[in-house]
Amino acid sequence: MLHRHRAQFPALTNKTYFNYGGQGPMAQGAMDAITLAQARIQDLGPFGAEAYSWITPQIQAARGAIASVLNVPSDTITLTDNVTVGCNIGMWGIDWHSGDHLLLSDCEHPGIIATAQEIRRRFGVEVTTCPLMATLNDGDPVDIIAQHLRPNTRLVVVSHIFWNTGQVLPLDKIVELCRNNNSLLLVDAAQSVGVLPLNLTELGVDVYAFTGHKWLCGAAGAGGLYVRTEVREKLNPTFIGLNAIITDNQGQPESWRPDGRRYEVSTVAIPLYVGLTEAIAIHNHWGTASDRYQQICNNAKYLWQNLTQLANIKCLKNSPPESGLVSFQFTNGQPSSKLVQFLESQKILTRTIANPNCIRVSVHYLTLQAEIDHLIEAIDSFSQI
Repeated sequence: MLHRHRAQFPALTNKTYFNYGGQGPMAQGAMDAITLAQARIQDLGPFGAEAYSWITPQIQAARGAIASVLNVPSDTITLTDNVTVGCNIGMWGIDWHSGDHLLLSDCEHPGIIATAQEIRRRFGVEVTTCPLMATLNDGDPVDIIAQHLRPNTRLVVVSHIFWNTGQVLPLDKIVELCRNNNSLLLVDAAQSVGVLPLNLTELGVDVYAFTGHKWLCGAAGAGGLYVRTEVREKLNPTFIGLNAIITDNQGQPESWRPDGRRYEVSTVAIPLYVGLTEAIAIHNHWGTASDRYQQICNNAKYLWQNLTQLANIKCLKNSPPESGLVSFQFTNGQPSSKLVQFLESQKILTRTIANPNCIRVSVHYLTLQAEIDHLIEAIDSFSQI
């Protein structure tokens, strides 16, 4: 069944792909949906009443599909280009004052770090980090965050799954911790949406920024943001445009939209969201979110077990990973980049990570055990060169 399902993904037919955490390959059905949507819009207008009578339900369907992945009401969804845009909306939307405190983990993406640095420069906000990388195998990340919270901590920014080590944070406990400290919690969900079964309504997270082009295997340029309803009035729009506002009978701005649209700007890449809707449907056709996550964990465990048997290889995690990201290092001083280059010459795609210095392999429910075997054989052959 998986072989038949994989046949829908052209990029998987001529290479061994382990970069889902960077960008997922698209199913032919999702690509066709984009092409057909663009053709339909052009045929109708593309700017006119008839076109918009077709476009409106497509956008509603996309919000609904995204909301179903997160288990939230569709009116809480903001359509964005990617994770970085969503995180910028959340980070800049706070009414910052000099002396406020912003707390990051030490495993955040450079885009988040740079945003925090600019907020510090402009507003005199103090930005600190808490050492969560060290808790990959030992220690409690919740305790570490608690030790670094302050009474004036306005915002905490963490990833649900760390992009470098693959660690899954206990977000429910972090939500409670931040709520008790009156701190907002923004989550970078680049590596969790499409991997973990999610119910953000039950979880109670404040702001959750994600993309459709990684584990959901949609097109680049289609992502989203969830803002909890109770938080919406505390988070000001960062980018402002026609989609975000209600106008009076003279066409003048009157108020913000009472839903996720208040953080949007204007023209949306409709075909990309039609494609994302189809991509989500294709995944659901194979199995539930729980089914897919279980298969991801099975694949990650199989890879981890095989890597631990290789000489001169050390996995960052000393137990089977709980996500699709498996990171490892050489113990003999071999440069990571050389292995990644060698693997790509064999049409096996992985990537390096700078901090910590390692090779990152992404396994999906789409990954075959035979592909993992092929990777292990290639790594073993490289180590003997």
